[in-house]
Amino acid sequence: MINVLTLNKIAACGTDIFDKAKYNVSDSVSAPDAIMVRSAAMHDMEFSDNLLAIARAGAGVNNIPVDRCAEEGIVVFNTPGANANAVKELVIAGLLMSSRKITDAISWASSLKGNGAEVGKMVEKGKSNFAGPEISGKTLGIIGMGAIGVLVGNAAMSLGMKVIGYDPYLSVKAALSMNPGIKIVSDIKELYAASDYITIHVPYNPETKGTINSETIAMMKDGVRILNFARGELVDSDAIISALESGKVASYIVDFPSDEMIGVKNAICVPHLGASTPESEDNCAVMAANELIDFIENGNIRNSVNFPNAEMNAVGTKIMVLHRNVPAVISEITAVLGNASINIENMMSPSKKNYACTLIDAIGDITDDIVSKLSAVENVIRVRVVK
Repeated sequence: MINVLTLNKIAACGTDIFDKAKYNVSDSVSAPDAIMVRSAAMHDMEFSDNLLAIARAGAGVNNIPVDRCAEEGIVVFNTPGANANAVKELVIAGLLMSSRKITDAISWASSLKGNGAEVGKMVEKGKSNFAGPEISGKTLGIIGMGAIGVLVGNAAMSLGMKVIGYDPYLSVKAALSMNPGIKIVSDIKELYAASDYITIHVPYNPETKGTINSETIAMMKDGVRILNFARGELVDSDAIISALESGKVASYIVDFPSDEMIGVKNAICVPHLGASTPESEDNCAVMAANELIDFIENGNIRNSVNFPNAEMNAVGTKIMVLHRNVPAVISEITAVLGNASINIENMMSPSKKNYACTLIDAIGDITDDIVSKLSAVENVIRVRVVK
C-alpha cells in the first residue's frame, strides 16, 4: 500500500482519483511515500527516507523546502495554471478597486446607518470623495506573461485597455494563447514608463524579491496604480508605503497582507483570496493527484519545480536516477549497467539548473546489487526501479 499524507484539506475530487486498492490517502499516515499540501509550512518537517514526492495543490512553493528536497531526492510538484482563472478574476476586481475607491466608499456608506431619510442626501453630497477614473483606454503593464499574466492581459484587452507585457522567458504556449493586440517589450523600463496600472505575476525567489522598489517606482508615471496578486515580497514594503504617502503611487492592491501594509492610506489588503474558489481548489487537487500517480506508477515527471520534466515509455524496466547536474555521472551510470550485462534500449537525461533526471529503458534483470551500485555513484541522489 502506498501512503499519501495530506497536510491540508484537499478537495475530494483530487483524493478520490487514487485507487483505494493501491493507495492509503489520509491526514494521519506515518512515513508517507508522497505528500499533498496546499499552504501548510513544511520547512521544519523531517522527511522519511521513503518519501518520493510532494505535490503542492497550487503554484507557489515557498512553504516547501525545495532545495533540501532536491538533495534528498524528493521531487516537488506544483500545479501551474490550475488556479489561473481564479487569480485572473480577482486581478480584474483589483483593477476596478484601485481606480474607483470602492472599498472606502462601501465603508463610508455603511457608516451612514441610523440617519434615516437623510441617508440619500448624505450619499449625494459625499460620493464625490470616492470618484476615480475608468480603466477603459488606460494602459496596463503586466510583469510576467505566464498562465495568469496572459489571462489577465486578454481580459484587460476585452475591457478596452491597452496592454504591455514583459517576460524574458515567454513560452511558446503563452505566446500562442495571447491576444495579438498585447505589446511585448524587451525592456521592462518601457513598461514602467508607459503604464497607468502595473500588475506583477512572477514567481518569488531571491532574484525577484523586491522587483518593485524605490528605483523602479521612480521610473513609473505619477499616480500609477500597482497590483500584487503573486507574492507580497515581490514589492518592497517601505518603498511602496513611501510612494503612497507622496502620491507617486495612487493605490496599491496586495493579496498578501502584512502588519506594515495594513491601514496604510490607499493600500487595499486582500486576505490571500487569489485561488480561493471551489473551482480552483478542485483543479489544483486533480492536477496534483495525477502528477503524483504518474510519477509513482510510471516514473514520469511533469511540473516539478526542482527536477526537470522527464517522460519516457519503456519496453523493458524503467530506471530513474536523480542526480546532481555535473559531468561524468551519466557515463558512470551506463558503466554500471554495462558491467552487469544490462542493455540500454533507450535513455534520456534532461537537467534543470543543479539537478538532472536520467531515465533508462533497461533490458535485463535489475537486481538489488545493481541498484546499490548505481546509488553508490558519486553525485547520484536517488535510484528508483519502476516496474
